[in-house]
Amino acid sequence: MSSTPPPLVTVTDLPHLPPRPQDANKGMFGRVLMVAGSHGMSGAAVLCASAALRGGAGLVRLAVPEGILTIVAAANPCYTTAPLPQDEHGRLSAAALPELLELVRGNNVAALGPGLGQSAELGDIIASILEKTATPLVLDADALNVLVNRLDALRKHRGPIILTPHPGEFARLLGSDITTVQANRQELAVDFARKHGVVVVLKGNGTVVTDGRRVYVNTTGNPGMATGGTGDVLGGLIAALLGQKLEPFAAAQLGVYLHGRAGDLARERVGEASLIASDLLDYLPRAFEQHAARVCNLSSRAKR
Repeated sequence: MSSTPPPLVTVTDLPHLPPRPQDANKGMFGRVLMVAGSHGMSGAAVLCASAALRGGAGLVRLAVPEGILTIVAAANPCYTTAPLPQDEHGRLSAAALPELLELVRGNNVAALGPGLGQSAELGDIIASILEKTATPLVLDADALNVLVNRLDALRKHRGPIILTPHPGEFARLLGSDITTVQANRQELAVDFARKHGVVVVLKGNGTVVTDGRRVYVNTTGNPGMATGGTGDVLGGLIAALLGQKLEPFAAAQLGVYLHGRAGDLARERVGEASLIASDLLDYLPRAFEQHAARVCNLSSRAKR
């Protein structure tokens, strides 16, 4: 007899990061690994790793195909890099798997996908990481595309997983189409999260965050964010929050909110048409600051 799932809880209150202690050190705020990029897609790697830094991660390591190492290393001096074997098209090759497994296991969080491209080898790499590690994972972009028709790999992972698809990627995972996804965003996201034991962040207007038991529909963000690279920023930000010990649903929820708020702040300065993904990196500090002030005000009122 199939059991009836518990009632879905709609979440409106936002989580927050605790204040940092005065004796803080970088090891306290998470070692975050970003696996991203390929020939012609170095920007995706830079954006997601830079977002992890702006999101508060203590240490960020960016692992990329060796051919783009000098590009991404020069783009930001605040993360470290790891070159990995690549195929003839500048994508990660199967030879990268042993080192990747070691890197994933050696960090508190790993985010995989932005700009990796698609290949059979990459599909095998992602499936092996899911099966052979327990590190919390954020899967985005091409790490999702290569899982089409091999979703059983999600249940083999021994740690939490956050998926961050846009409607097209989610439609491919479901074997459906974008029209159907957009017409049933919450229902499909909740069902997928319950079935596969993951947190789903279904991006778009009113981004849906759900773990199958709880659901949050985001209210920040604007059409100016419909530009290449903003999803890469979101993946890095969520990974950073997960590395700071927020539980997966809370990390995804707060990441989505702050990402959209940074976009709203950027729009006030540059407008919607001119907004680009790197603008979000510039305004994430202000979004964090505003949210912290809001939390402080609410706490003060509650004590009166």
